[in-house]
Amino acid sequence: MFSQVVPVESHVHFRPHQFLARENEQPEALFQLQEGWACRYRLLSDGRRQITSLYLPGDYCEPHWLLGKLPTQPVVALTNIRAARMPCRSPSHLPPDRQQQFWKMLGDHIERQSNWLVTLGRKTALERLAHLLVELFERMRHAGLAYGQQCAMPLTQMEIADITGLTPVHVNRTLQTMRAKGLVELQSKWLRIPDLAALRDVAAVTVGESLI
Repeated sequence: MFSQVVPVESHVHFRPHQFLARENEQPEALFQLQEGWACRYRLLSDGRRQITSLYLPGDYCEPHWLLGKLPTQPVVALTNIRAARMPCRSPSHLPPDRQQQFWKMLGDHIERQSNWLVTLGRKTALERLAHLLVELFERMRHAGLAYGQQCAMPLTQMEIADITGLTPVHVNRTLQTMRAKGLVELQSKWLRIPDLAALRDVAAVTVGESLI
C-alpha cells in the first residue's frame, strides 16, 4: 500500500479535466492521489497531444516540485480525484527515512520515463499496448488496488492513443487483437489480465524488469 512522504495539510478534490497544475506556474501544493487518475501532457501547435506521464492512486504530482522546479507541462485530472494536499518544501527538512523514501519515489518516476522512451521509440503497437496495460496493472497491484487478476482502468481509447503515440483507430484494432488472443479483457472500465506472464512476454518486458 502507498504511504505519505510529507505531512498532509488537507484533502482536495478535482473534477475530470480540472488542472492540478499549469505550465510554468508555481504549483500551489504537492498532491498525493488517494483516489482517481491524472496525467501530464504536451500539446503540439496543431492540437495533437502526447501524454507524458500517468498518475495513479498513491502517486505524487509531481515529486520534483519539492526541489523547487516549476511544472513544464500541465497536469490535469482524468477522473474525479481525491488527493492529499501538502506543502512544496525541500525534502531536506524531512527525517532521514522519509528522505530516502522521497528519493526512491523520484527514482521510480525517472525509471518509468526511461522505459517509455524505449517503448515509444522501438516497440510495435501490440508491444506498446501490452506494456501500458502491464504497467497499469502492476502499479495498481503495488498500491493494493488490484483484485485478483483485475483492476480499474478508466482510460478512454483516445487517452490510450495519446499515451502510446498511436491513432485511436490503431488502438481499437490492436485491443481487438489482444482480446481475440485472450491476452486481456476490458469491460466497464475494468481490466482483467488472465495470464500476466504471457502479457509481459508480448510487451517485450525483460525478466525481472519492474514497471512500478
